[in-house]
Amino acid sequence: MSESGLRGLLTDIPGIKVGNAADLRVRSGVTAILFDRPAVASVDVRGGGPGTRETDLLDPERTVEAIDALVLSGGSAFGLDAAAGVTGWLASQGRGFPVGGMRVPIVPAAILFDLLNGGDKEWGGDPPYRDLGRRAAEAAGDVYALGSAGAGTGARTASLKGGLGSASSTVPGTPFRVAALVAVNAFGSAVVGDGPHFWAAPFEQGDEFGGLGLPVPMPEDAHAFPARVAAGTATTLAVVATDAILTKAQCRRLAVAAQDGLARALVPAHTPLDGDLVFAAATGHVPLTDPIADTARLGHAAARVLARAIAIGVYQATSLPGVTPMPLGERRFDGLPPAWRDLFGRR
Repeated sequence: MSESGLRGLLTDIPGIKVGNAADLRVRSGVTAILFDRPAVASVDVRGGGPGTRETDLLDPERTVEAIDALVLSGGSAFGLDAAAGVTGWLASQGRGFPVGGMRVPIVPAAILFDLLNGGDKEWGGDPPYRDLGRRAAEAAGDVYALGSAGAGTGARTASLKGGLGSASSTVPGTPFRVAALVAVNAFGSAVVGDGPHFWAAPFEQGDEFGGLGLPVPMPEDAHAFPARVAAGTATTLAVVATDAILTKAQCRRLAVAAQDGLARALVPAHTPLDGDLVFAAATGHVPLTDPIADTARLGHAAARVLARAIAIGVYQATSLPGVTPMPLGERRFDGLPPAWRDLFGRR
C-alpha cells in the first residue's frame, strides 16, 4: 500500500475496474478500463502517429457526454478490433448510450505498435484482438497485473522492455484522488543513458521503482537522441482518472496537464514517430470547490502520477517466456530488448 492506503492502481479511483488479456505467442495484449457508470472523459494527442477509435466524440463540443470504457491495445491498426470485443461484452451486460430501443456502448480506444517484436503475427484474416478485448473486459476487477501484461505485453522502449504501469495519489489540499495507467511503448528512454536510473526519479514515492534517484554526476550523453529510428513503431498510451466531478472541457485540461508527466519520464517524447496520447476520465464523486484552482491542482497531480506510472511500467516489466532479449547495446527496432530487471535486478 502507498500513501493513505492507496494501492497505486487506477482502480484506487472508485467506480473503475481494469482487466488485461494477452497472447504470449503473438507477444501482444489488451487492457480494458471499465466504468461502473458512464464517466465524463476527453483526450489529448501529442504524438505524430496516433491510432485511435471514437476519440472525436471526446471533444468537449460533441454530443455524447460520457463513456462506458476505454481500451488500450497492441497490434497497431489490427488492435482497434479490441474495442469491438469490449463493446460487445458491455452490450451483453445491458450497458450503453440509449438510442431508441437499443443501447450502444461508448468505447474509445487507442493502439500501440508491437508488430516487429518477434511474435507470431501470421493471423491471416482473423487477428486475435477482438477476442482479447472481450477477455480483458471479462477479467476486469479491482486488481490487475503490471509490467509485461495487457497492452504492455509486447511493448518496448528505446533500450529496455516496456510494460504496463500504474500509480495513484491523493491531491494535496483537496479531497480528490488521481491515478494513472499507462502502456509504455516509447521511442524514447525511461532511464538515463544505459544505466538503471529513471528520469522520473524526482517524483518517486518510496522505492516503487528502485529508489535510486538520479545519477550523480549526470552522464554527458544523458539527453542523446536514441540510435534506434523506425518510423511509426512506438506509442505511449495513458489514462489518468480522478474521482472529481468534471466537465468534458475540464477533462481535456486534465489530459493536457498530464502530458507533462510523459515528458518528464521519457526522453525524448512526443516525436513524429510516436502516437502518444492521454485519456482523462472523471467518475464524478467529489464536487469542485474552486473550478480554476482545483482543476490546476488536479492537473499538477496527474502529471506527477503519470511520470511515476511510466517508470513503474518499465521497472515491473519482465522478459517474455522463451524470448531471448537482444543485447543492450544493439539498438534494433525488431525483437525485444532486455527488461530492466534482467540487467539491474530488483533493487
